[in-house]
Amino acid sequence: MITIYVNQKEVTVKPNTNILQLLQHLNTPLQGVAVAIKDNIIPNSKWETQQLSNQDQVLIIQATQGG
Repeated sequence: MITIYVNQKEVTVKPNTNILQLLQHLNTPLQGVAVAIKDNIIPNSKWETQQLSNQDQVLIIQATQGG
């Protein structure tokens, strides 16, 4: 298992986990979401191929409605 930090909270995942698998594991909706690793935004077209590494700092931002 590897340890990553999602929005500054420690999360343990299997090695070779990709962003899409992480979002599914966290029950995060896939629409209206932006993901960054180490301050680099990862386009959703790369979520299936971008693997997470031990100690990665992941930021997940979800769009909200309102005004």
